[in-house]
Amino acid sequence: MYVRSVKPGSQWPRYSESEVLDAHRPNPTRETTIGPDGHVLQPDELYLGHTLEEVGSDTFVPLLFGRSSVGRLGLFVEITAPIGDIGFHGQWTLMLTPTRPLRVYVGMQIGQIMFFVSTGPIDLYRGKYQAATGPQPSAYWRDVTRLRAVAS
Repeated sequence: MYVRSVKPGSQWPRYSESEVLDAHRPNPTRETTIGPDGHVLQPDELYLGHTLEEVGSDTFVPLLFGRSSVGRLGLFVEITAPIGDIGFHGQWTLMLTPTRPLRVYVGMQIGQIMFFVSTGPIDLYRGKYQAATGPQPSAYWRDVTRLRAVAS
């Protein structure tokens, strides 16, 4: 196992206020840029940050976890998808939500990626987020569109 710290970049889009998110369509976002004085994240908002580092492996399984020190400040890091795909290479989108107002800064150590040995055959990731740079909003709607085309 190998562990590497990750730090957030400066672009943190969030979904537009008063919008109902729709899994079958692209959802609009508003950019939030984190400056040198940091930015105060607000509760009940989902922010999409990204790692400064480009991370990936064709051999090991990556798992991303928030640092406990950041969790003790009330920030949830990587809410539902801590397991990365073997073969993904790029900046990870971080799904961040604070429990109370919290000032964050570009480059603060926010999480850790651990790499674990995989056993068995490996099918490298070739999905819609490959080679991501910056935060990526959900593209779930692309999967639905493909499923509808196959079902037709």
